[in-house]
Amino acid sequence: MATLTLVEIRECETGELGELVLRGDGRHFEIISNGVFLMDTRAGESERLLVRAALDRLGRPSSVLIGGLGVGFSVAEAVRSAYARTVTVIEREPAVIRWHATHLRPYSGGALADPRVRVECADLLDWLGATPEIYDALCLDIDNGPEWTVTEGNAALYGPAGLDLLVRRLRPGGALAVWSAGAAPAFEARLRERFTEVSTHPIDVARGEPDLVYLASTRSA
Repeated sequence: MATLTLVEIRECETGELGELVLRGDGRHFEIISNGVFLMDTRAGESERLLVRAALDRLGRPSSVLIGGLGVGFSVAEAVRSAYARTVTVIEREPAVIRWHATHLRPYSGGALADPRVRVECADLLDWLGATPEIYDALCLDIDNGPEWTVTEGNAALYGPAGLDLLVRRLRPGGALAVWSAGAAPAFEARLRERFTEVSTHPIDVARGEPDLVYLASTRSA
């Protein structure tokens, strides 16, 4: 993905995993963690598709969990949908949540103020392991992909035990959507072992292989 030109550091904080920087060029922003690019505000189509594909698959009023607030494209898409009954967003970096009151507010479109939206500052794996809640849709975008994780600990989410946990957090007939910056065939195989319907949705990017949204669901009994 293209980097910004003439960028300025707008915010720099010590996050949960080290240095977290928000940079901008006057038109767009990007988030950098410990010197590694995470995301920017240039496009967002794949992040929007992450939520839209899951809700369209369900086609009914649904409770949605979004893993990763990011620059806000996914939560903005959720509140635009007539199918989103409640939206729970899990974001482990307090700074990212705060930036949506200032620099990033235009990209989330004020969605965090929507009465259907609840934001929890927590690690997604910890949250999923502790909460008794179940959801109609799980939409996860906390890594560059199942085989390209931001932190080593996140890898467990995409393995057999992590996927079994995700299944337990889904209501029967629910949908799981996972964002990836490339194909992850081993992960797709694990999805097919647990869900009756699995599809991949590619989104072209300016450079490199397409982004992908993995969408998995099981028919209601």
